[in-house]
Amino acid sequence: MPHPTLLELPERIETPRLLVRRYLSGDGAWYLEMGRRNRDHLQRYEAGNSARRVATPEEAEVLVRTYGRDWDARVRFLMGAFERATGEFVAQLYAGPLSWEAREFEVGYFVDADHEGRGFVTEAVLGVRGWLFEHLGARRLVLRCEDTNLRSARVAERCGFRQEGHLRENNLREGQYTGTLCFGLLRAEVEERHAGERRAGG
Repeated sequence: MPHPTLLELPERIETPRLLVRRYLSGDGAWYLEMGRRNRDHLQRYEAGNSARRVATPEEAEVLVRTYGRDWDARVRFLMGAFERATGEFVAQLYAGPLSWEAREFEVGYFVDADHEGRGFVTEAVLGVRGWLFEHLGARRLVLRCEDTNLRSARVAERCGFRQEGHLRENNLREGQYTGTLCFGLLRAEVEERHAGERRAGG
């Protein structure tokens, strides 16, 4: 694989219902409103998320442009998922290299409060999963969530990730300890599953 900065990466991913794209200059205004709308929604599991902290249009525009610079530098990849039928923001996706040498990447996400329970995050993660395997040459993907976050765990499972570990009581939230579920997915597993589907269909 070429050096990360030389990779030609598509900046849009299309799925049946969604357009998933990198953030662009000018996205700050709607990003600010999105963050305000989701502030309480993100409190439990995403209290430190930058989307909750932006307070002015200028701060929001600086943030989305920072996401863009990080994308260009191949430091991390932040994307918004939008419903194709309405153009509404439905989720944020994160992909970040844990090791370029080992081609290992971490995946993360949050769903917009008004779009929970409709399968949008699963669809977006599947799109990002394919993007990572195809365009970044990913060999292994990692996904982590708190053990009380059952919605997030179900997304991981629906996207083919296997639970590889359970860190117990490693988080302290409002006086209560929670653990972390650790999921992993190998490129070889996806390829094997696709080959099996082709054999079954042929």
